[in-house]
Formats: sequence, structure tokens, C-alpha cells
Amino acid sequence: SGESGAGKTESTKLLLQHIMNLCKGNSQLEQQILQVNPLLEAFGNAQTVMNDNSSRFGKYIQLRFEKNTVQGAKLSEYLLEKSRVVQQDTGERNFHIFYYMFAGLSSEEKEMYGLLDPSLYRYISGRFGTQDVAQRWKHKYQEVCNALDMVGFQEQEQVDMQAILAGVLSLGNVTFEPEESRGSVKVSEASHGWLKVAAVSECVEPACVLPAVLGALQSAAVVLSADARDSIAKVAYGRVFGWIICKINELLAENVDPEVKLREIGILDIFGFENFAVNRFEQLCINLANEQLQHFFNHHIFQMEQTAYKEEELPWETITFNNNEPILNLLLAKPLGLLSLLDEQSAFPQATDKTFVDKLNSSFKGNLHFQSGRGHVLGFSIIHYAGKVQYTAGGFLEKNRDTLPANVHGLFINSITPLLSVLFTGKSFCYDRASHMNQTPPWQELIHSLMVLMERMYSANPHFVRCIKPNSQKEPDVVDSQMVLQQLRYNGLLETIRIRRDGFSWRPSFEEFAER
Repeated sequence: SGESGAGKTESTKLLLQHIMNLCKGNSQLEQQILQVNPLLEAFGNAQTVMNDNSSRFGKYIQLRFEKNTVQGAKLSEYLLEKSRVVQQDTGERNFHIFYYMFAGLSSEEKEMYGLLDPSLYRYISGRFGTQDVAQRWKHKYQEVCNALDMVGFQEQEQVDMQAILAGVLSLGNVTFEPEESRGSVKVSEASHGWLKVAAVSECVEPACVLPAVLGALQSAAVVLSADARDSIAKVAYGRVFGWIICKINELLAENVDPEVKLREIGILDIFGFENFAVNRFEQLCINLANEQLQHFFNHHIFQMEQTAYKEEELPWETITFNNNEPILNLLLAKPLGLLSLLDEQSAFPQATDKTFVDKLNSSFKGNLHFQSGRGHVLGFSIIHYAGKVQYTAGGFLEKNRDTLPANVHGLFINSITPLLSVLFTGKSFCYDRASHMNQTPPWQELIHSLMVLMERMYSANPHFVRCIKPNSQKEPDVVDSQMVLQQLRYNGLLETIRIRRDGFSWRPSFEEFAER
């Protein structure tokens, strides 16, 4: 755990390499486990103001052992930040894979996918990069292609996948204008070319664009205009990402007798605590996950430890710690926690982000961990364990609903692109989870995932790796002492040092003790 940019993902990679080096078993499987990383980072990481290679999803890697040899592995992912596909703030980029494609595809391939100059695309904000950066991206694209081959993606699957990504970019350039006679909106004249390219991209070959495909896309767009367009882009990207994870798990699954009991090491690399200039719904979900982890840490290091001392009647002066349970209650309590109120408001068609904020202000008046918004921006603040974060409420209800228009769902199921059809029908076990995603609000999906994860962690023997960010300038060899001290404080590490120093951190069994 640690702040965004503190080094969690890099530490995870080093830890994996270290474990693989120690067990020296199934060398092919071990290489595959290490080589899936470029794939995960290309599709799940992006540049933010805090980190040039920020994980925009959480991952839990389970390594399964028999007699100290890795027999298989499984990857679970949490809360991919799909909204990044359609919007990035100043100084940030979309997911890496879009830039890698522009740098790595040949002119002929770009033509096949209908890709033009990268500066034209709204979803990547026209920001591309210098020649040096483009060269690095080209190299990264090759790494991704190698990883796709190694994981076992067929050539046609790779073509389909890149066609979907190209279609997402073209779809982002479709704009709308009022249709006076019918009192609705229509696709603007200037956008018809982009709409056609988006439809073509879902089939790759221009000849397979049927009027029905174009018509359905267009009618869906007219109903909900820009929101529908962005929903399509986010869901399509999310399904592709989920499919990649499933393919990786098929490759890494253990091939052993089910009767054989395997031991397990799990590594959790989850998105770090975030506090940007503008914090949205995604930051609230990310910070909630970090609150949960901090609570688990407190429970394990302080509560369980001191309870054991009392049970054994050891002379012990209780060490107090910063308990973040009240913050979790503020967010998760039912029926009056912040997220329950968000669900309640999302269920009312006439509710707005303003009515949601008004409800929060009346419900949490006097709560020490909540502050009403100030100034013209609609929002509120939460005093998290790591400090105060000001959230902008715009978009909270829409992101919590996170639904895809039914006619668009049908359009994708009937797509001529085999992959797109499969991603939306749930015909394989890989897509079962994806097929139910629209029915559940994103935060509920996160809470369910975190509960399953916490059950695993409470039943295991955890080791905590605390990553400390040295400075906020993304510079090597620079240590900002105040920033480091602040992290040591809010993580509870000063109290941890005290309990380790004054307590009983080495616990030999009676057998070990007698043997010595």
C-alpha cells in the first residue's frame, strides 16, 4: 500500500521476480507470470499528475504452490477506471494502449482500422508527445504484441481487439446538434464520417458495414446523445480489459489433480490514496478501498496484537492508534451512509447531483469527518485517514447508474465482429461477470470485491509492504522529509514501530524454543 506513485506496482514486480527466482520450478509458467505484466500495464495504466505509470485498477495475484514449486496463478482485478477512456484532466493521459497503437501500427494497419492523425481524437485530447516518447511507445507496442502472442491470443482476436479500440476513439469524435422539427438531437453533419468509421471499426472490413449497424448506432446516439456515446466507449473498453484478464487466467491456471492441496501466496497491488486538484467519483472509490486496507492494517497490528497480550496477562500499557472506523461508517453505513444515499438518489429519475449534495449536507451536519462544499463548485469534503479530500459532485449520479442503453447492448450482441459479440453475450465463463456488470452500481461491485478480498486476507498470514513516496515532483534521488514524515504519521507507522519495539514481535513456537 501507499500513495499514488509511491512504488507499489514496481515493488510487486520485484517481489514476483524474487519469488520466481527462489522456487526455480516450472520455468515456462514462471516466465509467463512475469511476462503478462506489459499487457496489464498497457491496458490498465495511464499517466496522471502524480505518477507517469499509474495503475488505474487494483489487482490481486494468487500464486499456487506444490512442494515449493509454482503450479499456477490467478489474477483478480478491481474497479478499472473506465471514465478515463472518455475524459482526462489537465496533465493526464488516456490508457497507455491508445498511444502505443498510434506509435506502433504501420501505415497500412492504421488505414485498416480507420485511424488518422492522433491529434484529431477528442478522447486522447490531441496530446501525443515528442519523437523520443513516440519511439519509446513503439517499443512498448512491440512488447504488448509479444505478450499477446505469449498469452495465446489468436491473430484474429488481436485484430478484433484493436478494431474495437480504434472504434472507441472514432466514436468519441461524434457530436450532436438539436433537431428543431422533432425537439430532440441528432448526429451533427460533421460527425457522420466519424460515426461511419466507428461502425466500420467494429467489423474491420469496410464492406461489412450494414445499414442496420449504422442505423442502430445512430438511433442509440440520438436517444441519449453524448452520455450514450461515452457509455458505449467505457463499456466496450471495460469488456476488452476483463476479457484480457480471463485469457491470462486460462493460461496460468494450474494443471494438477484437484485432490492435491496447494499452498498459496497472494500479492495485493491496489490503487494508492489519491488527492488531486479535482477529485471525482473514481477518487472516492479508490480512497474507500484504501480506508478498508488501513482498517485491516489497524486491526491486525494493533487490535489483535494487544488482545493477545491481554489474554496472556502480560504487563502492557495500551497503545492508542488512529482508528478510521468512523470514516468507514460515514461511507458505508446502511441506510444512511454516503454511498447508500447515493444509491437512493440514483433510483430517482428526477434527482440531480445537487439534490444528492443537499441530502449529504442535511444527513452529515455535525459529523467530524464531513464538510459541506464551499464556493461555486458543487461538492463536499471528507476527512480521510490520510487527510482532507475535496470531492466535486458533478457526475456522481450518472457514474453510479453506469448503464448502457438496451438497444446498444443488442447492437453489440449482433455485431459482425466475433469478439464484440462474445464480449456482450456472456457465452463463456470468462464473460459471466462482465454480462452482469450493468445491473450493479460500480461502488457496490467494489464493496463486494473488497469483502471477498478481506475474507481471504483475514484467513491468511499477512505481511504489509508500506511504500513511501519520497517527493511529489516525480524526481529520483530527492527526499522531501516533511512529505515522508506525513506519510509515516497517517499510515500509523510511528505507532507500529512503538508496538514492535515494546511488544513481542518474534513468536517462536514452543517446539522451536525447546529446540534452541
